[in-house]
Amino acid sequence: MAAMTREETQNLIAEVLAVYPEKAKKDRAKHLMVNDHSLESAKKCITSNRKALPGVMTIRGCAYAGSRGVCWGPVKDVVHISHGPVGCGMYSTMGRRHYANGTTGADIFTTINVTSDFQERDIVFGGDKKLKAMIDELEKLFPLAKGYTIQSECPIGLIGDDIESVAKVKSAEIGKTIVPVRCEGFRGVSQSLGHHIANDSIRDWVLPTRDGKDDGFETTPYDVNILADYNIGGDIWPSRMLLEEIGLRVIAQTPGDGTLMEMEKLPKAKLNLLHCYRSMNYIARHMEEKYGTPWMEYNLFGPTKIEQSLRAIAERFDDRIKDGVERVLAKYKPQWQAVVDKYRPRLEGKTVMLYVGGLRPRHIIGAYEDLGMKVVGTGYEFAHNDDYDRTIKEMGDATLIYDDVTAYELDEFVKKINPDLIGSGIKEKYQFQKMGFPFRQMHSWDYSGPYHGYDGFAIFARDMDMTLNNPCWTEIKAPWLRPAQPETQAA
Repeated sequence: MAAMTREETQNLIAEVLAVYPEKAKKDRAKHLMVNDHSLESAKKCITSNRKALPGVMTIRGCAYAGSRGVCWGPVKDVVHISHGPVGCGMYSTMGRRHYANGTTGADIFTTINVTSDFQERDIVFGGDKKLKAMIDELEKLFPLAKGYTIQSECPIGLIGDDIESVAKVKSAEIGKTIVPVRCEGFRGVSQSLGHHIANDSIRDWVLPTRDGKDDGFETTPYDVNILADYNIGGDIWPSRMLLEEIGLRVIAQTPGDGTLMEMEKLPKAKLNLLHCYRSMNYIARHMEEKYGTPWMEYNLFGPTKIEQSLRAIAERFDDRIKDGVERVLAKYKPQWQAVVDKYRPRLEGKTVMLYVGGLRPRHIIGAYEDLGMKVVGTGYEFAHNDDYDRTIKEMGDATLIYDDVTAYELDEFVKKINPDLIGSGIKEKYQFQKMGFPFRQMHSWDYSGPYHGYDGFAIFARDMDMTLNNPCWTEIKAPWLRPAQPETQAA
């Protein structure tokens, strides 16, 4: 479909909303906007971080998912206890593909589902004693674990289990860090509050463990932290390689392939590099206020954004790092140029619609543009307005932006805009594939990756071409929608 005018995009929104009752229509209209580059803030035209409308399907997660699945789950040398019924604990089985180096069960525990398996009697009598006994048992099973987190599920907040007391008592007994996280799923409007709660637990239970102590760690002027990269498909490894190649020293990465000791060292760095702003800007702001550590966002999706980010990072340091950046950019230019030369002719002019969480609805726009593609619609599952402030500058003028979009709205937008490719989550994948649209699962890279850095860009370009230009899409049509064969008509 050709680029839509502002009026056409507004009419599309009005047409899709027409099916709703008046009250629902008024509510949902606040979450849909036509992009306008002249706006300094998105607050005037889109509402976000509000409760999903009752009765319509939302694609959001809960606070438990935000803490256990995102901010804490990838920390590899800590056992994460899902405190509550076993169902929520199934989120613990590494569905997000945050890779980690190590041996499962010995020094990494990211793929292990550890749950207190609440039963009716636990709801009645409480689970504090069960939790204490569980930690004792885990100490025998996994003696190399550096600590524990207690991730509360919904019943814990309802019955009032004192997980903080359990954490203090057992931590003193075993001499390890135990972090209680009040991330009951019913808190807040989405997984976003779970991120905030997890950040607060790092602030209160982890960072203070080394405050005022001389642990002998020698710092340098080039020490940085990588914050909020979850190592999906191995993303953090090419990112760290680039940062170290320009001359920086990454002293901590969290949570992706990260450790508790690295997390404790976060205040030692000279700069925090924030990948997913939405999920960990809270701890970055806290460290700036308490320790004076500045922070900045960066984006390593696609060569254009890599160049911009590395040069912006270098501006925070001396000529050694600036020279290192220029050296690295020159070194890798032939590599990424070969990728563009190979895939851009096959992808030029193709359109994409995105609907993901975190940072991807805006961060990957540049990578698509490097391949000659255009993002014609984007939106977040659980964004705040400052996410949209950052997005309106990345998207084309008059393009469509949607917040917490319902399944019906997304279906209708896709039918009307008819993009060449859709990038969203697992809940939407099979729905759009059955409709005949090429689709990439952009929460966890559809079992591929990494997508960060120059090596990742080559994989990204290959995956988009492999998906979009696959001939199977012309064959995906229900039999009753296909033209009748001559022999059928004759019969």
